[in-house]
Amino acid sequence: MIISVPKETADHEKRVAITPGVVERFVENGHEVRIQQGAGEQSSYVDEHYKEVGAKVVEDADSIFSDTDLIIKINAPTDEQVELMQEGTTLVCLLWALQNEELVEKLKKQKVSVLSMDAIPRISRAQSMDVLSSMASIAGYKSALLGANQLDRYMPMMMTAAGTIKPANVLVLGAGVAGLQAIATAGRLGAKVEAFDIRPEVKEQVESLGADFVEVPMEEEDTETEGGYAKELAEDEQERQRQVIHEHCKKSDIVITTARIPGKKPPLLVTEEMVKDMHTGAVIVDLAAEEGGNCEITEPGETAHKHDVFIMGPLNLPSTMAYHASQLYAKNMQSLLDHLIDEEGNIQFDFEDQITKETTITHDGELVSPQVTGEEEDSEDSGETEETKE
Repeated sequence: MIISVPKETADHEKRVAITPGVVERFVENGHEVRIQQGAGEQSSYVDEHYKEVGAKVVEDADSIFSDTDLIIKINAPTDEQVELMQEGTTLVCLLWALQNEELVEKLKKQKVSVLSMDAIPRISRAQSMDVLSSMASIAGYKSALLGANQLDRYMPMMMTAAGTIKPANVLVLGAGVAGLQAIATAGRLGAKVEAFDIRPEVKEQVESLGADFVEVPMEEEDTETEGGYAKELAEDEQERQRQVIHEHCKKSDIVITTARIPGKKPPLLVTEEMVKDMHTGAVIVDLAAEEGGNCEITEPGETAHKHDVFIMGPLNLPSTMAYHASQLYAKNMQSLLDHLIDEEGNIQFDFEDQITKETTITHDGELVSPQVTGEEEDSEDSGETEETKE
Protein backbone atom coordinates (compact mmCIF):
# COMPACT_ATOMS: atom_id res chain seq x y z
CA MET A 1 0.00 0.00 0.00
CA ILE A 2 1.23 3.50 -0.84
CA ILE A 3 0.91 5.86 2.13
CA SER A 4 1.28 9.60 1.45
CA VAL A 5 1.78 12.47 3.87
CA PRO A 6 1.32 16.06 2.60
CA LYS A 7 2.65 19.22 4.17
CA GLU A 8 0.00 20.99 6.24
CA THR A 9 -1.11 24.34 4.82
CA ALA A 10 -3.62 25.58 7.41
CA ASP A 11 -2.90 28.78 9.33
CA HIS A 12 -1.11 28.33 12.69
CA GLU A 13 -0.28 24.71 11.81
CA LYS A 14 3.23 23.37 12.46
CA ARG A 15 2.46 19.70 13.08
CA VAL A 16 3.08 16.80 10.71
CA ALA A 17 0.79 13.76 10.58
CA ILE A 18 3.49 11.10 10.70
CA THR A 19 6.87 10.94 12.42
CA PRO A 20 9.97 8.95 11.41
CA GLY A 21 9.38 6.34 14.10
CA VAL A 22 5.95 5.49 12.71
CA VAL A 23 7.24 5.63 9.12
CA GLU A 24 9.80 2.98 10.04
CA ARG A 25 7.03 0.73 11.35
CA PHE A 26 5.02 1.06 8.12
CA VAL A 27 8.07 0.43 5.93
CA GLU A 28 8.93 -2.69 7.93
CA ASN A 29 5.39 -3.92 7.27
CA GLY A 30 5.94 -3.63 3.52
CA HIS A 31 4.23 -0.30 2.80
CA GLU A 32 5.67 2.48 0.64
CA VAL A 33 5.66 5.81 2.47
CA ARG A 34 5.86 9.09 0.57
CA ILE A 35 6.18 12.39 2.39
CA GLN A 36 6.05 15.83 0.83
CA GLN A 37 9.30 17.75 0.98
CA GLY A 38 9.49 19.92 4.10
CA ALA A 39 6.35 18.44 5.67
CA GLY A 40 8.01 17.91 9.03
CA GLU A 41 10.41 20.85 9.17
CA GLN A 42 8.30 23.05 11.46
CA SER A 43 7.95 20.21 13.95
CA SER A 44 11.71 19.47 13.95
CA TYR A 45 11.45 16.37 11.73
CA VAL A 46 13.58 17.16 8.68
CA ASP A 47 13.52 15.32 5.34
CA GLU A 48 16.72 13.45 6.14
CA HIS A 49 15.10 11.86 9.19
CA TYR A 50 12.40 10.37 6.96
CA LYS A 51 14.87 9.18 4.32
CA GLU A 52 16.88 7.37 6.98
CA VAL A 53 13.91 5.16 7.85
CA GLY A 54 12.95 4.37 4.26
CA ALA A 55 10.47 7.07 3.26
CA LYS A 56 10.50 8.71 -0.16
CA VAL A 57 10.58 12.52 -0.04
CA VAL A 58 8.42 13.93 -2.85
CA GLU A 59 8.58 17.48 -4.24
CA ASP A 60 5.35 17.35 -6.25
CA ALA A 61 2.46 18.13 -3.88
CA ASP A 62 -0.22 17.08 -6.41
CA SER A 63 1.08 13.51 -6.68
CA ILE A 64 0.77 13.14 -2.90
CA PHE A 65 -3.00 13.36 -3.33
CA SER A 66 -3.53 11.82 -6.77
CA ASP A 67 -1.22 8.79 -6.85
CA THR A 68 -1.70 6.96 -3.56
CA ASP A 69 -3.81 4.49 -1.60
CA LEU A 70 -3.83 6.22 1.78
CA ILE A 71 -3.44 9.91 2.66
CA ILE A 72 -2.59 10.85 6.24
CA LYS A 73 -3.17 14.46 7.32
CA ILE A 74 -3.71 16.56 10.41
CA ASN A 75 -6.33 18.97 9.11
CA ALA A 76 -9.18 18.57 6.65
CA PRO A 77 -8.17 18.85 2.97
CA THR A 78 -8.90 21.88 0.82
CA ASP A 79 -11.37 21.70 -2.08
CA GLU A 80 -8.45 21.66 -4.52
CA GLN A 81 -6.85 18.73 -2.70
CA VAL A 82 -10.12 16.79 -2.75
CA GLU A 83 -10.37 17.23 -6.53
CA LEU A 84 -6.95 15.57 -6.90
CA MET A 85 -7.99 12.47 -4.97
CA GLN A 86 -8.86 9.33 -6.92
CA GLU A 87 -11.91 7.17 -6.32
CA GLY A 88 -11.13 4.52 -3.71
CA THR A 89 -8.44 6.55 -1.94
CA THR A 90 -8.58 6.48 1.88
CA LEU A 91 -8.03 9.68 3.86
CA VAL A 92 -7.27 9.88 7.60
CA CYS A 93 -7.44 13.33 9.22
CA LEU A 94 -9.27 15.54 11.69
CA LEU A 95 -12.28 16.22 9.47
CA TRP A 96 -14.77 17.69 11.99
CA ALA A 97 -17.61 16.47 9.79
CA LEU A 98 -20.45 18.31 11.54
CA GLN A 99 -18.71 21.64 10.95
CA ASN A 100 -17.71 20.78 7.35
CA GLU A 101 -20.86 19.44 5.71
CA GLU A 102 -20.03 20.74 2.23
CA LEU A 103 -16.58 19.16 2.35
CA VAL A 104 -18.07 15.84 3.47
CA GLU A 105 -20.44 15.95 0.49
CA LYS A 106 -17.54 16.54 -1.92
CA LEU A 107 -15.56 13.65 -0.46
CA LYS A 108 -18.61 11.41 -0.72
CA LYS A 109 -19.14 12.29 -4.38
CA GLN A 110 -15.45 11.69 -5.04
CA LYS A 111 -15.89 8.24 -3.43
CA VAL A 112 -13.03 8.86 -1.03
CA SER A 113 -13.15 6.78 2.17
CA VAL A 114 -12.60 9.17 5.08
CA LEU A 115 -11.61 8.15 8.59
CA SER A 116 -11.96 11.11 10.95
CA MET A 117 -9.68 11.07 14.00
CA ASP A 118 -12.08 13.29 15.93
CA ALA A 119 -14.88 10.72 15.54
CA ILE A 120 -13.11 7.83 17.27
CA PRO A 121 -15.47 6.52 19.98
CA ARG A 122 -14.36 6.96 23.57
CA ILE A 123 -14.35 3.32 24.58
CA SER A 124 -11.63 1.43 26.43
CA ARG A 125 -10.18 -0.43 23.43
CA ALA A 126 -9.88 2.81 21.45
CA GLN A 127 -7.97 4.79 24.08
CA SER A 128 -4.66 4.40 22.22
CA MET A 129 -6.31 6.08 19.20
CA ASP A 130 -7.81 9.02 21.12
CA VAL A 131 -6.15 12.00 19.48
CA LEU A 132 -8.55 14.50 21.08
CA SER A 133 -7.26 13.55 24.52
CA SER A 134 -3.65 13.69 23.31
CA MET A 135 -4.07 17.19 21.93
CA ALA A 136 -6.18 18.38 24.87
CA SER A 137 -3.44 17.35 27.28
CA ILE A 138 -0.95 19.51 25.39
CA ALA A 139 -3.37 22.44 25.29
CA GLY A 140 -4.01 22.24 29.03
CA TYR A 141 -0.30 22.15 29.82
CA LYS A 142 0.48 25.09 27.54
CA SER A 143 -2.46 27.16 28.83
CA ALA A 144 -0.98 27.24 32.33
CA LEU A 145 2.38 28.34 30.95
CA LEU A 146 0.76 31.07 28.85
CA GLY A 147 -1.15 32.38 31.85
CA ALA A 148 1.94 32.36 34.05
CA ASN A 149 3.97 34.16 31.40
CA GLN A 150 1.32 36.86 30.94
CA LEU A 151 0.79 37.38 34.68
CA ASP A 152 2.91 40.12 36.24
CA ARG A 153 3.21 38.23 39.54
CA TYR A 154 4.89 35.17 41.00
CA MET A 155 3.06 31.86 40.71
CA PRO A 156 4.51 30.19 43.87
CA MET A 157 4.67 31.54 47.38
CA MET A 158 8.00 33.35 47.81
CA MET A 159 9.67 34.04 51.15
CA THR A 160 12.11 36.90 50.70
CA ALA A 161 14.02 39.35 52.87
CA ALA A 162 11.48 41.93 51.80
CA GLY A 163 8.56 39.83 52.99
CA THR A 164 6.42 36.86 52.02
CA ILE A 165 4.57 36.87 48.72
CA LYS A 166 1.37 34.84 48.50
CA PRO A 167 0.97 32.25 45.72
CA ALA A 168 -1.13 33.12 42.68
CA ASN A 169 -4.74 31.95 42.63
CA VAL A 170 -5.63 29.92 39.53
CA LEU A 171 -9.20 28.92 38.63
CA VAL A 172 -9.68 26.19 36.01
CA LEU A 173 -13.15 25.90 34.49
CA GLY A 174 -13.71 22.39 33.15
CA ALA A 175 -11.94 19.30 34.49
CA GLY A 176 -11.64 17.17 31.37
CA VAL A 177 -8.27 16.19 29.94
CA ALA A 178 -7.22 19.80 29.20
CA GLY A 179 -8.47 21.05 32.53
CA LEU A 180 -6.76 18.35 34.56
CA GLN A 181 -3.46 19.01 32.78
CA ALA A 182 -3.86 22.76 33.41
CA ILE A 183 -4.53 22.04 37.09
CA ALA A 184 -1.46 19.82 37.37
CA THR A 185 0.82 22.28 35.57
CA ALA A 186 -0.35 25.33 37.55
CA GLY A 187 0.12 23.30 40.72
CA ARG A 188 3.68 22.36 39.73
CA LEU A 189 4.36 26.07 39.20
CA GLY A 190 3.37 26.65 42.82
CA ALA A 191 -0.03 28.30 42.39
CA LYS A 192 -3.04 27.73 44.62
CA VAL A 193 -5.50 26.03 42.28
CA GLU A 194 -9.23 25.47 42.32
CA ALA A 195 -11.40 23.95 39.62
CA PHE A 196 -15.03 23.81 38.59
CA ASP A 197 -16.87 21.21 36.52
CA ILE A 198 -20.57 20.41 36.24
CA ARG A 199 -19.73 16.70 36.60
CA PRO A 200 -19.46 15.97 40.35
CA GLU A 201 -17.70 12.67 39.64
CA VAL A 202 -14.48 14.50 38.66
CA LYS A 203 -14.11 15.98 42.15
CA GLU A 204 -11.85 13.14 43.28
CA GLN A 205 -9.51 13.64 40.33
CA VAL A 206 -9.31 17.40 40.89
CA GLU A 207 -8.49 16.91 44.57
CA SER A 208 -5.94 14.19 43.78
CA LEU A 209 -3.98 16.87 41.91
CA GLY A 210 -3.93 19.09 44.98
CA ALA A 211 -6.65 21.51 43.82
CA ASP A 212 -9.88 22.53 45.53
CA PHE A 213 -13.12 21.53 43.80
CA VAL A 214 -15.72 24.29 43.44
CA GLU A 215 -19.14 22.73 43.92
CA VAL A 216 -22.40 24.08 42.52
CA PRO A 217 -25.59 22.21 43.50
CA MET A 218 -27.25 20.98 40.29
CA GLU A 219 -30.87 19.91 39.83
CA GLU A 220 -29.88 17.85 36.79
CA GLU A 221 -28.31 14.57 37.89
CA ASP A 222 -27.16 13.47 34.42
CA THR A 223 -24.48 16.03 33.49
CA GLU A 224 -22.32 13.83 31.26
CA THR A 225 -22.70 12.45 27.74
CA GLU A 226 -22.00 8.83 26.80
CA GLY A 227 -18.58 9.88 25.48
CA GLY A 228 -17.57 11.53 28.74
CA TYR A 229 -18.22 15.15 27.73
CA ALA A 230 -20.07 17.62 29.93
CA LYS A 231 -23.65 18.08 28.74
CA GLU A 232 -25.15 21.42 27.79
CA LEU A 233 -27.20 22.60 30.78
CA ALA A 234 -30.58 24.31 30.94
CA GLU A 235 -30.39 28.11 31.14
CA ASP A 236 -31.37 28.29 34.83
CA GLU A 237 -28.64 25.78 35.70
CA GLN A 238 -26.12 27.79 33.66
CA GLU A 239 -27.09 30.97 35.50
CA ARG A 240 -26.62 29.25 38.87
CA GLN A 241 -23.13 28.13 37.94
CA ARG A 242 -22.22 31.59 36.61
CA GLN A 243 -23.08 33.15 39.96
CA VAL A 244 -20.68 30.83 41.74
CA ILE A 245 -17.98 31.25 39.08
CA HIS A 246 -18.36 35.04 39.37
CA GLU A 247 -17.40 34.98 43.05
CA HIS A 248 -14.34 32.82 42.38
CA CYS A 249 -13.22 34.91 39.40
CA LYS A 250 -13.03 37.99 41.64
CA LYS A 251 -10.20 36.47 43.68
CA SER A 252 -8.38 34.73 40.82
CA ASP A 253 -5.14 35.87 39.22
CA ILE A 254 -5.52 33.45 36.31
CA VAL A 255 -8.71 31.88 34.96
CA ILE A 256 -8.32 29.03 32.44
CA THR A 257 -11.47 27.98 30.59
CA THR A 258 -11.61 24.61 28.82
CA ALA A 259 -15.31 23.85 28.25
CA ARG A 260 -16.27 22.56 24.81
CA ILE A 261 -19.33 20.69 23.54
CA PRO A 262 -18.74 18.69 20.30
CA GLY A 263 -20.60 20.18 17.35
CA LYS A 264 -21.97 23.11 19.38
CA LYS A 265 -20.94 26.57 20.48
CA PRO A 266 -18.94 26.50 23.74
CA PRO A 267 -20.91 27.42 26.87
CA LEU A 268 -20.58 30.96 28.19
CA LEU A 269 -18.78 30.70 31.52
CA VAL A 270 -17.17 34.14 32.01
CA THR A 271 -19.34 37.15 31.25
CA GLU A 272 -18.12 40.68 30.69
CA GLU A 273 -19.50 41.61 34.11
CA MET A 274 -17.28 38.97 35.70
CA VAL A 275 -14.26 40.37 33.84
CA LYS A 276 -15.05 43.86 35.17
CA ASP A 277 -14.93 42.51 38.73
CA MET A 278 -11.53 40.82 38.31
CA HIS A 279 -8.52 42.65 39.68
CA THR A 280 -6.14 44.73 37.58
CA GLY A 281 -3.59 42.59 35.75
CA ALA A 282 -5.55 39.33 36.03
CA VAL A 283 -5.37 36.90 33.11
CA ILE A 284 -7.95 34.74 31.32
CA VAL A 285 -6.78 31.95 29.01
CA ASP A 286 -9.71 30.79 26.86
CA LEU A 287 -9.05 27.37 25.32
CA ALA A 288 -12.40 27.44 23.52
CA ALA A 289 -11.45 30.56 21.56
CA GLU A 290 -11.42 28.78 18.20
CA GLU A 291 -15.12 27.92 18.52
CA GLY A 292 -16.16 31.31 19.91
CA GLY A 293 -14.86 31.14 23.47
CA ASN A 294 -16.07 30.52 27.02
CA CYS A 295 -15.46 34.19 27.83
CA GLU A 296 -17.96 36.69 26.44
CA ILE A 297 -15.30 39.12 25.21
CA THR A 298 -12.57 36.76 23.98
CA GLU A 299 -10.98 37.76 20.67
CA PRO A 300 -9.84 34.55 18.92
CA GLY A 301 -6.14 34.64 18.12
CA GLU A 302 -5.53 37.79 20.16
CA THR A 303 -4.53 38.84 23.66
CA ALA A 304 -7.03 41.57 24.43
CA HIS A 305 -6.67 44.04 27.30
CA LYS A 306 -10.16 44.89 28.50
CA HIS A 307 -11.29 46.27 31.86
CA ASP A 308 -7.64 46.04 32.95
CA VAL A 309 -7.68 42.24 32.42
CA PHE A 310 -5.68 40.31 29.82
CA ILE A 311 -7.92 37.93 27.84
CA MET A 312 -5.96 35.41 25.79
CA GLY A 313 -7.65 33.58 22.91
CA PRO A 314 -4.94 31.20 21.64
CA LEU A 315 -5.49 29.18 18.46
CA ASN A 316 -4.24 25.65 17.87
CA LEU A 317 -2.18 25.35 21.04
CA PRO A 318 -1.05 21.79 20.23
CA SER A 319 0.77 23.21 17.20
CA THR A 320 2.90 25.38 19.48
CA MET A 321 4.42 22.14 20.77
CA ALA A 322 4.63 20.61 17.32
CA TYR A 323 7.35 18.05 18.04
CA HIS A 324 5.48 16.15 20.72
CA ALA A 325 2.03 16.92 19.29
CA SER A 326 3.09 15.30 16.00
CA GLN A 327 4.55 12.35 17.87
CA LEU A 328 1.32 11.74 19.79
CA TYR A 329 -0.90 12.24 16.73
CA ALA A 330 1.22 9.79 14.71
CA LYS A 331 0.99 7.16 17.47
CA ASN A 332 -2.79 7.59 17.75
CA MET A 333 -3.15 7.30 13.99
CA GLN A 334 -0.85 4.26 13.85
CA SER A 335 -2.99 2.54 16.47
CA LEU A 336 -6.13 3.17 14.40
CA LEU A 337 -4.51 1.85 11.22
CA ASP A 338 -3.16 -1.22 13.03
CA HIS A 339 -6.78 -1.92 13.93
CA LEU A 340 -7.94 -1.55 10.31
CA ILE A 341 -5.14 -3.01 8.17
CA ASP A 342 -5.31 -6.78 7.57
CA GLU A 343 -2.46 -9.27 7.17
CA GLU A 344 -2.28 -8.57 3.43
CA GLY A 345 -1.72 -4.87 4.11
CA ASN A 346 -5.16 -3.64 3.03
CA ILE A 347 -7.63 -1.51 4.97
CA GLN A 348 -10.74 -3.48 5.92
CA PHE A 349 -13.96 -1.58 6.51
CA ASP A 350 -15.85 -3.83 8.91
CA PHE A 351 -18.89 -1.83 9.90
CA GLU A 352 -19.91 -4.41 12.49
CA ASP A 353 -17.00 -3.00 14.50
CA GLN A 354 -17.88 0.12 16.52
CA ILE A 355 -14.52 1.82 16.07
CA THR A 356 -14.57 1.39 12.29
CA LYS A 357 -18.20 2.42 11.87
CA GLU A 358 -18.09 5.53 14.02
CA THR A 359 -14.75 6.72 12.65
CA THR A 360 -15.61 6.21 8.95
CA ILE A 361 -17.41 9.32 7.70
CA THR A 362 -17.71 8.32 4.02
CA HIS A 363 -17.06 5.06 2.15
CA ASP A 364 -17.88 4.00 -1.40
CA GLY A 365 -19.97 7.13 -1.98
CA GLU A 366 -22.08 6.72 1.17
CA LEU A 367 -22.23 8.31 4.60
CA VAL A 368 -21.39 5.79 7.32
CA SER A 369 -20.74 7.19 10.80
CA PRO A 370 -23.79 7.76 13.03
CA GLN A 371 -22.29 11.22 13.55
CA VAL A 372 -23.32 12.16 10.01
CA THR A 373 -26.21 9.77 9.32
CA GLY A 374 -28.07 10.69 12.48
CA GLU A 375 -28.79 7.09 13.43
CA GLU A 376 -28.26 5.94 16.99
CA GLU A 377 -25.38 3.62 17.67
CA ASP A 378 -25.54 0.85 20.26
CA SER A 379 -22.38 1.61 22.17
CA GLU A 380 -20.39 -1.10 23.89
CA ASP A 381 -19.48 -0.68 27.53
CA SER A 382 -16.91 2.09 27.55
CA GLY A 383 -14.79 1.03 30.50
CA GLU A 384 -13.27 4.53 30.33
CA THR A 385 -11.10 6.19 32.86
CA GLU A 386 -11.60 9.90 33.44
CA GLU A 387 -8.13 10.53 32.04
CA THR A 388 -9.44 9.71 28.56
CA LYS A 389 -12.22 12.27 28.68
CA GLU A 390 -12.33 15.86 27.58
